[in-house]
Amino acid sequence: MNLGPTELIIILVIVLVLFGVGRLSRIGGELGSGIREFRKGMSGDEEPKQGETPPGQPDDKK
Repeated sequence: MNLGPTELIIILVIVLVLFGVGRLSRIGGELGSGIREFRKGMSGDEEPKQGETPPGQPDDKK
């Protein structure tokens, strides 16, 4: 099954009609942030959140 440019344009128009431009931009933004978080988690370069101690360091708040 080979999709040509005409078929892709028709599919794009149908998706725009069903979801609307505003919702598609929000979905795209959420998808992008999800991919970014996934890559950050896979690389292991996660910075500790404010108030948390980094792994491997003793907790001085006892």
